[in-house]
Amino acid sequence: MKALAVSVFAALSLASGAAVASADLAKAKNCMACHAMDKKLVGPSYKDVAAKYASDKDAAARLAKKIREGGTGAWGQVPMPANPQVSEAEALTLAKWVMTVK
Repeated sequence: MKALAVSVFAALSLASGAAVASADLAKAKNCMACHAMDKKLVGPSYKDVAAKYASDKDAAARLAKKIREGGTGAWGQVPMPANPQVSEAEALTLAKWVMTVK
């Protein structure tokens, strides 16, 4: 039983560590200049993005592409600039993290 508890604790620690790491990555890549956790700034909140794409099984890949290439129209006419300084792996990490925001 003790081993199970340790395993569960380790898994939860890793999961929360990944969430913190992704929030830190969002800060490091200047995502927070336009986005906030639960309110609209220049762009939509992470909470709103996660809610909008919750039923889309391909959302993380689609969002990762938008993070790197930018776009317009999904949230109005304010464009999201391209972020080529964000690697494909970082963009996917960020997108997966955004999809967990509640």
